[in-house]
Amino acid sequence: VEELGQNARAFQADVTKLDELLPVFDHIRASYGGLDLLFNNAGIGIYGEFVASKPEDWSAQINANLLGVLNCTHGAMPLMLNRPGAMISTISSVGGRYGYAGWSVYCATKYAVIGFQDSLRKELSEKGIRVSVIEPGAVWTEWGNNVSEEIKSSRREAVDALTSEDVANALLYSFAQPERVLVGELLIRPLKQTEN
Repeated sequence: VEELGQNARAFQADVTKLDELLPVFDHIRASYGGLDLLFNNAGIGIYGEFVASKPEDWSAQINANLLGVLNCTHGAMPLMLNRPGAMISTISSVGGRYGYAGWSVYCATKYAVIGFQDSLRKELSEKGIRVSVIEPGAVWTEWGNNVSEEIKSSRREAVDALTSEDVANALLYSFAQPERVLVGELLIRPLKQTEN
């Protein structure tokens, strides 16, 4: 926040709890009058074959990966009206295009995000709000809640995984376009990630 200057603010809130998000959007409205960019980036993935999965793990992924997107988007939309070039950008995943064994619930949430974003794009385009989705492949992050660090590192090293800066550059590219231009989808992955 210090690097961004005196007008930058950081808020801690659980995206799955609307009552924690509402004060954030109220503050944005009161302090700035509106919002130009919402970046939905919260999410979790829990590995395991579906037959052995637990309903609480389903709920955790659905709540973070889908309900969090719905909550944040719903709170932000009113603040984006009449703001030329306003954009809602959401992280999905290559797992929202292709299924992966052991990631069935995670992939289901990411497929849902892509469907939601496409429908929302059609609802909001006439209101001047751009809706974009970024679908990254392997990224060096903390993602993969129950996968060992050794396995995550090995996989990411093998494909020369993306960095968070690579994903941020995709966001900046889509947001920097003129207000009449929509970069609706960006599928980005490491060059060496040749499988889906």
